[in-house]
Amino acid sequence: MMAQYLWTTGSGIIALMGLLHLRITLGTNKLFPRNEKLITDMESTSLQMTPRLTMWKSWIGFNATHGSGAAFIGITNFYLALNHFAFLKSSQFLLLLTLLAVGFYAWVAWKYWFKVVTILLLIAWACFIGAYVLAINGGL
Repeated sequence: MMAQYLWTTGSGIIALMGLLHLRITLGTNKLFPRNEKLITDMESTSLQMTPRLTMWKSWIGFNATHGSGAAFIGITNFYLALNHFAFLKSSQFLLLLTLLAVGFYAWVAWKYWFKVVTILLLIAWACFIGAYVLAINGGL
């Protein structure tokens, strides 16, 4: 039971962070550069691979897909933990893939992002690791 609670908690954290990131990306200007000239430059600068895609569209698109991807990982794991934990527990592939994905997010956050995001991701990752250890040992 404890493994299920930990997996659900970690999943909830990731889902909420992903949804919040998506909301901030598409509904606010919090991810806009403070230098307004940079926004203008990004809007008028295309990528090497195609003149149709600007740096600004790429920036918004990358952030939107990043947020939706994190939300997908969190929501899918949350659903599986609540409704099909026996299946989830029996799937080393899903367990390890989630551990690797969230661990990667935590590493990227530590290296490139800010402290609050890093701490939240480390908490979620610790929940997943604890749940994994309990689950594979037939624990609580």
